[in-house]
Amino acid sequence: MELFLTSSPTGPLDGSRPVEGLDGKNGFAAALAEAWRPGGRWLTVAADPAGGSGNDAMADFFAGALARSGLACAGVDLWDARTPPEALTLAGYDGVFLGGGHVPTQNAFFQAIGLREKLAGFAGVVVGISAGSMNAARRVYAQPELPGEAADPGYVRWLDGLGLTEVNILPHYQLVRDAWLDGRRLFDDITRADSFGHAFLAIPDGSYVHVKEGRTTLWGEGWRMAEGRMERICRDGEHLAL
Repeated sequence: MELFLTSSPTGPLDGSRPVEGLDGKNGFAAALAEAWRPGGRWLTVAADPAGGSGNDAMADFFAGALARSGLACAGVDLWDARTPPEALTLAGYDGVFLGGGHVPTQNAFFQAIGLREKLAGFAGVVVGISAGSMNAARRVYAQPELPGEAADPGYVRWLDGLGLTEVNILPHYQLVRDAWLDGRRLFDDITRADSFGHAFLAIPDGSYVHVKEGRTTLWGEGWRMAEGRMERICRDGEHLAL
């Protein structure tokens, strides 16, 4: 398996840097093209199984992004709540997108369909997108996101993930680094307190982690938070073995 853990593979969510197709920043589009199997079939696994038409639009969007980047494939299928149980097999797929969304919702769906077990031995390419990158970890840090989650003592911040990596990604750092949630600073107050005994990798849109042949590499800007301290460990245009 070859794994890409992205924040957003199609450019910044705020539109600050227009991207046509897949993002070429820090070599992402080129690296995916190198791993590409022409004519293969891809799958998008939704974050919200009840997302309906929104999930359809997401799968169509990724199919379009691949086409605009010259990566032709036989099609991009979708798994969500409408997928018949007998169709939940990775046989015949060359690549998998793990969609973005709400981490706990996606995590519950992954567990319900046995995705961790289905990915065991998968020889294709897996691309995590935001929440999908977070849920790819063996032990997932579900950073509070929605109003009320940070203040809720019953909110579960650690979940069992897909076991594809030990890296705990915190995506969209350029958008959320100064965010507040439930009257507290998301990073300086909430996540910093959770970092004792753990390490998180915060990346902006345009950076990604590439796992290939047992080697894990950060490409582009990234910050490591551990033991209450945040430090930049890599810059755009650079890469770092993790």
